[in-house]
Amino acid sequence: MPRIELLPRWVLGLVFIGTGFLAGLVQAADGVKPRGRGLRLACFDVDATPPVGFRMAYGPAKRPADLSLRCRGIVLLGAELPIVLCAVDWIGIGNAAHDAFREELATAAGTSPDRVAVQSLHQHDAPHADFTAENVIKELGVAGVHRFDGAFPRQVLAAAVAAIKQSLPDARPVTHFGYGEHAVAEIASNRRLLGPDGMVRAWRGSTTRDPALRAEPEGLIDPLLSTLAFWSGDEPLAVLTAYATHPMSYYRTGVPSPDFPGIARFLRSQDVPSALHVHFTGAAGNIAAGKYNDGSRSNRVLFATRLAAAMRQAFAAAEADRRPLTATDVGFAGVPVLLTPRRELDRDTLLAAVRQGGDRGTFDDIDALAWLERATEKQPILVSCLRVGDVRMLHLPGELFIEYQLAARQMQPDLHVMLAAYGNYGTGYIGTARAYNEGGYETKVGSSFVGPEAEEKLLAAMQTLLEVAP
Repeated sequence: MPRIELLPRWVLGLVFIGTGFLAGLVQAADGVKPRGRGLRLACFDVDATPPVGFRMAYGPAKRPADLSLRCRGIVLLGAELPIVLCAVDWIGIGNAAHDAFREELATAAGTSPDRVAVQSLHQHDAPHADFTAENVIKELGVAGVHRFDGAFPRQVLAAAVAAIKQSLPDARPVTHFGYGEHAVAEIASNRRLLGPDGMVRAWRGSTTRDPALRAEPEGLIDPLLSTLAFWSGDEPLAVLTAYATHPMSYYRTGVPSPDFPGIARFLRSQDVPSALHVHFTGAAGNIAAGKYNDGSRSNRVLFATRLAAAMRQAFAAAEADRRPLTATDVGFAGVPVLLTPRRELDRDTLLAAVRQGGDRGTFDDIDALAWLERATEKQPILVSCLRVGDVRMLHLPGELFIEYQLAARQMQPDLHVMLAAYGNYGTGYIGTARAYNEGGYETKVGSSFVGPEAEEKLLAAMQTLLEVAP
């Protein structure tokens, strides 16, 4: 199995920012004070479904959704400054849009943006928010690129801000937590099939119609779905789940859809209605359902029931693991990582291409240009980690390869490690250093806007967060 090499520990300590240090900075700068009264949890949940006519990632919404897209999450109070975790049923939230979500949700919760994690689930019949791309398009006066119209994403953000403010007075005491995991049956498979020369010889997308490619082995995946659950006494308050695969059975339908993870999440909400069910997509950059999906429409519900079954079993394991929880058992920390732009990206070439107008959908020249604009300003991305007892939940950017998730589990085998990718989506795909020499779609210049040096920086941040208890 491919293995990512880790950095020496003395290097990692140079980049660590602990939660106490961050809290001190925020209190000194903004006068925000931690809240007392023990550990509490508030939930927020708003509709994130685009209206008919809105330009989604791959075309306009032609009719209303059958099942709504959600922007939902939790606020943990009482463990120093509040901690906010948010998951959105969109293909991605990148660059200045990701900054705006973290900043405004932080203000609503009375905390610092350094204690807010915002992840997309990455469904494809869904919006793509990037305020940096929106600003570039406006500055250039480009016509015909409507994918980054930020009016609707800002409406959803305003609704989430209002929902958080409304939820805080009703925050419930948290008395227990539990962790569980269970293997998911026949959904995930590796997209990149390598030949004897170590190069990508074939590719399996979310739909693979070639039976010979579907007959190939699953390849390198993480089969486990992880669950972190919170209780108030005997009542479940929130259930966080994470699983690594591209979350599409089919798309480009013109109908907004949370796809099979959204259906599975809905099914579980009917099983455990007292809890908010918040799902995250793991490191799924090179993982999809192609081995098990020939494109049949019926597979959406089939995958949803398989995923819901794993969610059910993992929650049962979390219930069996239920333990008391206090504020001292909870923490949050972050490491700022400066990811440099891909060397092959040329600003003048991208400007000329964007000025010609048109939009093929995610990803296109405007996506690369937006990341280049941000990276040129040397704005770091925060890699963060939630600590709940012996559980660690990492939050990372982009379409991360599965090797990062497997490496995270190896870093601290005595801990329960979960990973949510698709944070700041501006980076595009993030392969391993080795993958950039193997060819394939994910590591092309038009798909990955960072280069092989991203591996060392991200692994350093991950290992620091897992080895130094926040």
